[in-house]
Amino acid sequence: MIYLAGRRLRFSKEQMASVKEAVALAEELTSDYFKYSTSQWRRCRYDILTAEKLSEEEITDEAFAQILRYVAQPASSQLKSTHFDFYKICLQDHVILEALDRDKSIGLFPLILYVVTHELVHIVRFSLFLQSFEAYPSERKEEEMRVHKLTADIIGRIKHPGVQLIAKEYWDSRETEGIPLDLVGEGRTR
Repeated sequence: MIYLAGRRLRFSKEQMASVKEAVALAEELTSDYFKYSTSQWRRCRYDILTAEKLSEEEITDEAFAQILRYVAQPASSQLKSTHFDFYKICLQDHVILEALDRDKSIGLFPLILYVVTHELVHIVRFSLFLQSFEAYPSERKEEEMRVHKLTADIIGRIKHPGVQLIAKEYWDSRETEGIPLDLVGEGRTR
């Protein structure tokens, strides 16, 4: 892992600008792909956080990001029927920065675009009941492959050399070399 003075590295201010740009594009592309209206998109309750805002329990060294599911309810209600799922996409700055340091052919913007789009596809699939958040390990592997293919299709239309590399060559070569596509950690409910 990449550490500085015993602490996990975090995105710099300059890198955060690129992260924000990639997140905005990932949301737009995912919404367009699934033909989600603004009101449908609002029903997918989630937040996307970087290391700066993560608690220690939300940090992992195993993946670029992980989705955590929280059961929430409006503060004004005590009724169980008002509970809803709230997802946190926890970007792992230190794991992403280590990957960028290891492989100079990929850039921060394309990698974040891929990772966030991938996670948003999961959330859409959970919200449409196409996949359960609490899936068996065998189902998770199949789901990861489905989500990878959808993600590559969604971002593969972007005319940006780094995005093309991520969508096709980089991830396809990882797949064929037997390196698992474990971009996300095991999802957990809190």
